[in-house]
Amino acid sequence: QVQLVESGGGSVQPGGSLKLSCATSGPSLDRASVGWFRQAPGKEREGVSCISGTDGNILYEASVKDRFTTWSDNGKSTVYLEMRDLKIEDTAVYYCATDMTPLGHTSGFGCYDQSLFASWGQGTHVTVST
Repeated sequence: QVQLVESGGGSVQPGGSLKLSCATSGPSLDRASVGWFRQAPGKEREGVSCISGTDGNILYEASVKDRFTTWSDNGKSTVYLEMRDLKIEDTAVYYCATDMTPLGHTSGFGCYDQSLFASWGQGTHVTVST
């Protein structure tokens, strides 16, 4: 089954940058969506960015659109999230996820229906503080 492992988290000052990586393994995710999510303390998990499996579009949450960039290598074996001009409110655990199920099925529509995300990494901590 698909596995996802995030790395690259850490502590930075406001205005700093970090680059997160999500290493995937198992079935090819070429037709699956892969997204980055985050959950701040006391808050609900929210989507940050997403690479669509159906049309290849890359979508961003409004508050990060001009600061974060997501891309992947061929077949989404590694998916990246580069974060610039980090703000204190970006502090969270960051997760990558895919809409491929443990049985290897995917519609590719996860970026347009986040309830379809079925396989998750363990998360990596990002702390932005002075």
